[in-house]
Amino acid sequence: MDARLNLFGNPVGGKVLRYINSAGKEVSGSTLPAATQELVKIRASQINGCGFCTDMHTKDAAHAGETSTRLNLIAAWREATVFTDAERAALELTEQGTRIADAAGGVTDEAWANAAKHYDEDQLTALVSLIALINAYNRLNVIVQQPAGDYQPGQFG
Repeated sequence: MDARLNLFGNPVGGKVLRYINSAGKEVSGSTLPAATQELVKIRASQINGCGFCTDMHTKDAAHAGETSTRLNLIAAWREATVFTDAERAALELTEQGTRIADAAGGVTDEAWANAAKHYDEDQLTALVSLIALINAYNRLNVIVQQPAGDYQPGQFG
């Protein structure tokens, strides 16, 4: 299976991706915990049906030491006992932020307040930015039907 369009090889696509990647580097260098960042990227990618990003971020998380139990339970985080309260708040914000079009009120005050209990202003800024960025990546990859399964950790690093 081939992608409909080579975003990386196209001059416009390459430039857009460089800007998005640059923003992503700012988030990765923030004080938002790296494990939380991967959980957020995986959960949004699952919701959006982005196989490429789901493949990439589950492999990156495993490579960084994330357990298979936690990775396998991300989609069912509400019933899982393996996530911290802070991670659960980030996952809730991720779900609501990813499903904006499906939710009449967008992100609830309750979800925001819960996240704000666990993260400072810089971390919240990184979290909100990360949710927006992974949704942008997901949409690019889903639209062009970017194939999934061949990613190797560190491939783009």
